[in-house]
Amino acid sequence: MRIRQPIVSVLGHVDSGKTSLLDKVRGTGVQGREAGGITQHIGASFLPVETIQKICGPLYEKLSKVEHKIPGILVIDTPGHEIFTNLRSRGGSAADIAILVVDANKGFQPQTNESLKILESRKVPFVVALNKTDMISGWKDTETQFISETIEKQNPEVQTFLDEKIYNVVTALSVLGYQSEAFYRINDYKKEIAIVPVSAKTGIGIPELFAVLVGLTQQYLKEKLNQEEKSNRGIILEVNDEVGLGPTANVILIDGQLKKDDSIIVAKRDSVIVTKPKALLLPKALDEMRDPRDKFKPVEHIQAAAGVKIASPDLEGVLPGSTLYATNDNSEIESLKNSIEDEMQSVFINTETNGVIIKCDAIGSLEALIEMMRRQQIPISKADIGPVTHRDIIDAMAIKENDRHLGVILAFNVKVLQDAETESDDNHIKVFTDKIIYSLIDTYTQWVDDDKADEENAIFKELIPISKFTFLKGFVFRNNNPAVFGIRVDVGKLRQKIPFMNKTGKKIGIIHQLQHDGKTINSVKTGQEVACSVQNVTVGRQVVEEDVFYTLPSSSDAKQLLKRFMQKLSSEERNTLNEIVEIQRKINPVYGY
Repeated sequence: MRIRQPIVSVLGHVDSGKTSLLDKVRGTGVQGREAGGITQHIGASFLPVETIQKICGPLYEKLSKVEHKIPGILVIDTPGHEIFTNLRSRGGSAADIAILVVDANKGFQPQTNESLKILESRKVPFVVALNKTDMISGWKDTETQFISETIEKQNPEVQTFLDEKIYNVVTALSVLGYQSEAFYRINDYKKEIAIVPVSAKTGIGIPELFAVLVGLTQQYLKEKLNQEEKSNRGIILEVNDEVGLGPTANVILIDGQLKKDDSIIVAKRDSVIVTKPKALLLPKALDEMRDPRDKFKPVEHIQAAAGVKIASPDLEGVLPGSTLYATNDNSEIESLKNSIEDEMQSVFINTETNGVIIKCDAIGSLEALIEMMRRQQIPISKADIGPVTHRDIIDAMAIKENDRHLGVILAFNVKVLQDAETESDDNHIKVFTDKIIYSLIDTYTQWVDDDKADEENAIFKELIPISKFTFLKGFVFRNNNPAVFGIRVDVGKLRQKIPFMNKTGKKIGIIHQLQHDGKTINSVKTGQEVACSVQNVTVGRQVVEEDVFYTLPSSSDAKQLLKRFMQKLSSEERNTLNEIVEIQRKINPVYGY
């Protein structure tokens, strides 16, 4: 039986410290070089058994006594935001076991729960790394890296506080149907999830974390790691042009093996190709595939699980995030091509319906954005890989004619071509760009909210305002043609060209003009006294001194005010609106409905 190294997926809430934890183990600085300090793409690094032995120290002695020892660990670092469902699912589907990183001071967060759903759906066992324990109030640093020894040296109050943090996680997991406990209190690891307090900053607890991880893997996952009769399958992480090599693909080989003379089957945007590697390149142990510190070494043969760089001139245009198959049997090629074609058809979107346009750098990013949009019930007209083109802008223009909030383009980590940029500027098409997926989504949704608010304000301003005003005694300036008399605004805001009624609901006329100190003004507020002119009325007939009047919204205006804009009215205006509605419904029972 050949046991491959397990694939360990690291998941958790954004900013929980996933990449920082791995950086501590590897002695790398990948996290600091990520956009916004947040992992955007799946990455992989290999930890050989010698490294694991060094990490675990004396704890490794017991681990090394089993019959089938693992030859190392391949770690997959996954993006942590909740909407990266498909990226993390891709990581989860490849994972044999997972580390769920939880911030000790924040506990379970939305993305933590989302990660758990992924692990549960994929039936992936996991260990909880309770990170940032060194930030617990009163925590004392010690010389040892072992969390068990460090806890013993803390004050009783700190120990109690740590227990509270642990049991917050225990409770959260219990609600979700999991039994869990601090690893040093577990009797049966098959029945309880192990919680290991750690610090990515100081390295405390990492020996116990990896000891638990390796122990679980070797004890319970032997059959899964057995490579007998496994197909040769991997995932394309990213495709780049490398100096001296040309097009290359970073790949996680999940199962089987890969030889330099194998045929590899991979997807481009509109086709599935079969090619042979020009070179197979492995990063050195502990190096991160996304950002290696040292040069890759060429090899003829690779066994799973592994992160590998494949060089081939045919790889230009191969889709990141797609599946890779390898075979030396020509009779298998057609069926493998069909499998990839089926996968591609399920990813891309191109419909006739109105919706936003999405352009991304990789399938995983595309899937993540699609998932987010669907969760928020935002329709998508097109979702594709590649830069924003002139054609995309033309499509968005057509959509905008029907819905200004959908006639936009969301572009993740791709360029906007020059002619597309010119066209978007000329036609006021919004193109949202970002290198952080969740930030891109947030920016778009915020813009929609702000624009809708502006739209709401515009609609509100066009409605007949709610106002109540009184004809001032002794202030008749002209009896008719037009009647000009003094008024006091008792409630709300009054403006020109507004219809008004008396207390019985009868329409009197339209306020033609408002004047103050001989100057025409557009509007007047509560408490102000001004002169108003009204056509086709006569003082003493339709209007009388000390009469009280109300503005007269149409039935549709009243309906909008009642159903949509009550929060924009003052309490006095709301009361006045209710008075107007009551008066009008005596005349028209369906007024405001």
